[in-house]
Amino acid sequence: MADDATHAFEAAREDAYSTPLDQLDVAVGERFRNNVMWPYFERLRREDPVHYTPASDFGPYWSITRYNDIVAVESNHAVFSSEGGITIFDQDEDFQMPMFIAMDPPKHDDQRKVITPIVSSDSLARMEPIIRERAGKILDELPIGEPFDWVDRVSIELTTQMLATLFGFPFEERRKLTYWSDLATNDMSETMTQEEVRAELIGCAMYFQNLWNERAGQPPSHDLISMLAHGESTKNMPFMEFLGNILLLIVGGNDTTRNSISGGVYGFHQYPDQLAKLRANPELLPIAISEIIRWQTPVAHMRRTALSDIEFGGKTIRKGDKVVMWYVSGNRDDSVIDRPEQLIIDRERPRQHLSFGFGIHRCVGNRLAEMQLRVVWEEILKRFPVIEVVGEPVRLKSCFLRAYRGMQVRIPARF
Repeated sequence: MADDATHAFEAAREDAYSTPLDQLDVAVGERFRNNVMWPYFERLRREDPVHYTPASDFGPYWSITRYNDIVAVESNHAVFSSEGGITIFDQDEDFQMPMFIAMDPPKHDDQRKVITPIVSSDSLARMEPIIRERAGKILDELPIGEPFDWVDRVSIELTTQMLATLFGFPFEERRKLTYWSDLATNDMSETMTQEEVRAELIGCAMYFQNLWNERAGQPPSHDLISMLAHGESTKNMPFMEFLGNILLLIVGGNDTTRNSISGGVYGFHQYPDQLAKLRANPELLPIAISEIIRWQTPVAHMRRTALSDIEFGGKTIRKGDKVVMWYVSGNRDDSVIDRPEQLIIDRERPRQHLSFGFGIHRCVGNRLAEMQLRVVWEEILKRFPVIEVVGEPVRLKSCFLRAYRGMQVRIPARF
């Protein structure tokens, strides 16, 4: 396993540095599936940090690859707009799904405010014991001494249970949320046609429409559907905007946390000295959680569209150009982060990372994600001396999410 991965990485490095710079396209999903995209970003950070790719599967685009340049783009929403979409993939003209993350102020701010009470300090305090109880139950039911899929048994199950609670979604049908999340992030693109995916997403909207109608006729309650149904800026959303925001909340509340849970297990497998350090100093856990999120970088990129011509990084970005901020590269920028390729759980500035974005679009659920990860690791550390990864993880073919489809592990013993 290790020899194959090393050979693939060396081949990728040779390709990354031998390809003419003007032909370099970092948005190749297969490289993300094989986890060999790193040398391509390394070269761009060193040689051409504001890089133009004239032709790709997603059309021409700019790559912003250094940490400070990404912060600068995120901070300038007057020029770099979210309205054109937040991913390098363009939405189909006849299936547009507006969502507040893909809006500029003031509409973005108004819609975002509607759901922020769900992640208030009081709300998180109420949710923590629920998450702890569920995490404990999930971990206690894991087999000992035999391989199983950590992604399905732990990462997906825990985050999907939490997502059902946040939505006030029927708990016994919670795996529908996982299914719709995978649909929304192109996880089904190799097995379903575009028309089939669209039909399933409309089915998602109709399911949530029933929940919406039910909550709209009741007094406001502390769940996301009720908040949206009663919010002044959200209660009259057009159907496709309603679907867009529902999918945004499903993906935001599910994929990022579930992949960081899996990424932490894989990271500690790669760096067992860091797990030993954590066991010796459990008070390092909050720092370790931030480091896991940085090291994993579950959202590989976000995209903006230039509203006017601008000189940036010595280049002229034209009005209408697609500008892709590669968080996965910014989080490996060694001019800002020391030894960025390594998982180091006692960094001096652990929250200095781009995994949650920056500025007005910074992830609204970042504290909930950190809390879920902290709780699950507190419960893991109580139970298991070690979790062995017994095969290379199966990753998603996507340059948008750094996602695990499966990861076989074995737990030799409990404490």
